[in-house]
Amino acid sequence: MSGDKPAPEPHDVPAPVLRARRRLLPSAVAADLDPDADRAGSSGRPRRTLRDWFVDFGCFLLAVFIGLAAAKTVTNDPGIPHAYAVADQLIGALACGAVWLRRRWPLGLAVAMIPVGLVSNTAGGAGLVALFTLAVHRPFRYVAWVAGVQIALLPAFFWLRPDPELPYLAALAVTALLTSAVVGWGMFVRSKRQLVRSLRDRARRAETEAALRAEQAQRLAREAIAREMHDVLAHRLTLLSVHAGALEFRPDAPREEVVRAAGVIRESAHEALQDLREIIGVLRAGDSEEAGRPQPTLAALDGLVDESRSAGAKIVLDNRVLDPAAVPASVGRTAYRIVQEGLTNARKHAPGAEVTVSVRGAAGDGLTVTVANPAPPGPVPRVPGSGQGLIGLTERATLAGGRLEHGGLGGGGFRVRAWLPWGA
Repeated sequence: MSGDKPAPEPHDVPAPVLRARRRLLPSAVAADLDPDADRAGSSGRPRRTLRDWFVDFGCFLLAVFIGLAAAKTVTNDPGIPHAYAVADQLIGALACGAVWLRRRWPLGLAVAMIPVGLVSNTAGGAGLVALFTLAVHRPFRYVAWVAGVQIALLPAFFWLRPDPELPYLAALAVTALLTSAVVGWGMFVRSKRQLVRSLRDRARRAETEAALRAEQAQRLAREAIAREMHDVLAHRLTLLSVHAGALEFRPDAPREEVVRAAGVIRESAHEALQDLREIIGVLRAGDSEEAGRPQPTLAALDGLVDESRSAGAKIVLDNRVLDPAAVPASVGRTAYRIVQEGLTNARKHAPGAEVTVSVRGAAGDGLTVTVANPAPPGPVPRVPGSGQGLIGLTERATLAGGRLEHGGLGGGGFRVRAWLPWGA
């Protein structure tokens, strides 16, 4: 039975918890998970989350750190004029400030960093951050073009401005390797985000399909009620109409005939009401092969348990109803079907686990039926279509005037508990 749990509703999560979780996600992912979230500005872009601010500040500090290291080498290089070194550092400072625009214009910033990187060593950190942002937020074709142009210009850059500490070929290889690593890291982050989005879409589709299946099950149950009402009540109501019409058109009939017709009308109305109760009680109860058989009651519960035990099931029956025959037929039939469905679910979803069946109650207090099982002793393959039986039991108990609850227990178990009315 533990596999018969309905799918959890994402709307059950409190709104403050959703907002707290959203602040810890990238703004692009949070906007996909929560489309109704507030948008900043007229452009409709997602508002920066707390995580975005931390990441942007970290990227800015990284660009500044790399720029300062490069500025030191430029200042200490005797072959570079002082004015050029100052201009190099000024351009690098502007490039580091432009890092804050990386989310707004990832492609434009990465393209602009190509000529800036050629004239300024201190802008190298900002160029790497821009390239990483482009790999995260744009398809691979844009990243390939920008990274390819940067790597293609490396020989000219190091020919005009050789590295004072590394040979020409080593500087080329290290820079090309660093550029490729930044691109690969950005693509990895992008693939993770796309995976989250795909899982989100699958979860939403599964939730929609589960809701449609539940709605279809309820619609089929209502159609079954309508068919049963038509088939069973049509004959009774037709008889009642015929005898009532005879009394209407023969008001001068002998007293004996009037009494007999009135008795037939009373009996037909009583049987129609009884049939209506039977229809509600046997809603979705049993297969077509049971047609024509006497419907089971609570007194047949022992036979049901013995039949399941003979099939190898471990069942503990705690029946505290002293006189099962005193339970109304419709209530006993509903209780029987609840236990039957519970044992069936236990065989499907918790094979080998011991099932506890508890029935207790008295006239005037109602009848309580509980079917519970612990977690299965071993792995159980998933059963398709799980949950439809519980939908039918819930509607059956509701139509009988009672209620039904089901849910998981600690440790992976499952329990179905129903209360049915039993008048004094």
